[in-house]
Amino acid sequence: MRGMAPRWDPRFPTAVRAAGGAGGGKPPEAPGREGGVATEVRPKTAKPDKFKVLLYNDDFTPMEFVVAVLQKLFGKGPAAATQIMLQIHRSGLGVAGVYVLEVAETKVAAVHRMAEQRGYPLRAGLEKE
Repeated sequence: MRGMAPRWDPRFPTAVRAAGGAGGGKPPEAPGREGGVATEVRPKTAKPDKFKVLLYNDDFTPMEFVVAVLQKLFGKGPAAATQIMLQIHRSGLGVAGVYVLEVAETKVAAVHRMAEQRGYPLRAGLEKE
């Protein structure tokens, strides 16, 4: 038996094919089945809604304080913070940043807390994007 090629046995067709015997090629398809790989279709996860944090203009909060808030709480650079502050000053409101709801609510509360500590009436709010 040693050194002999494996013989085809109808009871074990895959063992012979795996050993390099006769019948090499594609295994026969089962009736009613298509070829290919079966994949599981996963439902897409919805992305969370985003909210704009708005700062509102008032006649009492100094412009320098608004720039400081934008830099400290929203991570804006000096130039970007000044641009947003000027937009708030000219149009009455400006977008400080866009975040998921929980982060946006935290930013609004932080703006109010920082303004109240200094005695300024600066107000912030949320708007769905």
